[in-house]
Formats: sequence, structure tokens, C-alpha cells
Amino acid sequence: MPKPDGVLSAVVVSGGKQYRVAPGDRILVDRLSAEAGSSIKLGRVLMLADGDGLKVGSALDGVDVDAKVVGHPRGPRLESIRYKSKKRVRVHHGGRAHLTALEIIAVGGVGIEKPEAPEKSKEKEENKKPARGRAKAAPKKKVEEPAAEASADATDAGRAPGANVKKPARRRTKKETE
Repeated sequence: MPKPDGVLSAVVVSGGKQYRVAPGDRILVDRLSAEAGSSIKLGRVLMLADGDGLKVGSALDGVDVDAKVVGHPRGPRLESIRYKSKKRVRVHHGGRAHLTALEIIAVGGVGIEKPEAPEKSKEKEENKKPARGRAKAAPKKKVEEPAAEASADATDAGRAPGANVKKPARRRTKKETE
């Protein structure tokens, strides 16, 4: 997926494949031996692009890409079948790739903004303007009827209009006649 020119991005190698990444991206790479939730460094960076600047080759010594392991999903099911009629040739290959989902945290030490401290968020909530539009309605209260009244009469004549009436259960099988 092409990235805008002003965004810091890099090309990294993982599992013999190249990926163009930017802070905040999520990518699927071949299975890595890291537990979910842990952070790893992708040390093999081929290119680093930052707006107008572009670094390639030996200028990238010591540049790492920090990533967080999100999980270990499996890829889609891929199958290939070879069949030749009247020759008894039937070959079936297939399987699912074992992958690792990574979320890119920082490229070359520059990462996505971290959440603010709780003190600052409280100050913002106090200074926040009231929401526009209608306010959300309060949840409706359940109206409970006494048990004696509910079992007294099953017809609508004895009940107030709009009261909940439980219908008898519908028979699903026919009764046998004797």
C-alpha cells in the first residue's frame, strides 16, 4: 500500500520478504518465535524515507524498527491439484501458512504518539464543551405485575390495555388420537 510522501517509512526484511512499514501499521510476516504481547526489533532495514530525505545502504547502520507482536494467526487455505485423466495421476498439495501479526511502534527511534497521562485527560474533560444535539434517553424501567394477577385470567378483558400477555406455547407435534 503506498504511503504519503511526508510520512516516515522504512523497508524492512523479515523471513526473506521485504515490507514497507510506517509507525502504526499492522503487517503479517512469516512465523517468528516471539510470544504475543512482546516487542521485537527488526534490525535489517534497507531504506528509510522521511519526507524529502531518503537513506539507503551503509547510512542505515544501527537503525531498527520496533514492533509489537499482536498474535500468531494462520493464513488462508491454499491448494494445488494436478490431475491427468486415464493415467492414474492425482497429486494434491495444500496447507495454511503460519504467520505472525506485527504492529509497528517506531521506525528509527521515531514512533507514534503515546497516550497522554491521566492528569492531562482530566483537565481536558473539565474544559470540554457540552455535546450538541439531543441527550440520550434514560433506560426504561420494567413494570412488574403481581404473580396472582398474572395467573388469574388469561384473557385481555381483565387486563389493562397494553399489559404484557404471555401467549400459550405452540404445539409442535400432533397428538395421537386413540
